[in-house]
Amino acid sequence: MEKHSYHLDLKWSKDRIGTISSPDLPIKIEVATPPEFDKGVAGIWSPEHLFTGSVLSCFMTTFLAIAEYSQFEFESFDCSAEGVLEKIEGKYLMTEIHLKPILKIKDDSKKDKAERLLQKAEAACLISNSIKTQVHLICNILV
Repeated sequence: MEKHSYHLDLKWSKDRIGTISSPDLPIKIEVATPPEFDKGVAGIWSPEHLFTGSVLSCFMTTFLAIAEYSQFEFESFDCSAEGVLEKIEGKYLMTEIHLKPILKIKDDSKKDKAERLLQKAEAACLISNSIKTQVHLICNILV
């Protein structure tokens, strides 16, 4: 695969709020300092949400590609994520992300393969591989 670029623009609107957009996408996203910080704003996507969401969405798209390539059939895929922010040596860091996929399959004999594919997806996720944050996978496979 050749090198790709993804272009984003941010326009500050007021206080600690701005809007992210891309010339490639129709939807703009309002972003703000999270309420845990001084002058933070509740109810608006924060960098911490977007960071966690990047890992979560990359995990999903990687899993879907691996499942398709492996001809692995499943009934549903849902996943929640928790990003952990900590202050370490005077710096704020996103130290951990916990991915909690729930994969529903029809055949109990495919449970081990399902878990292997989820683990393979986490290991192959380009966003997870691009960050120093620890990503933990907690699989739940339902039949």
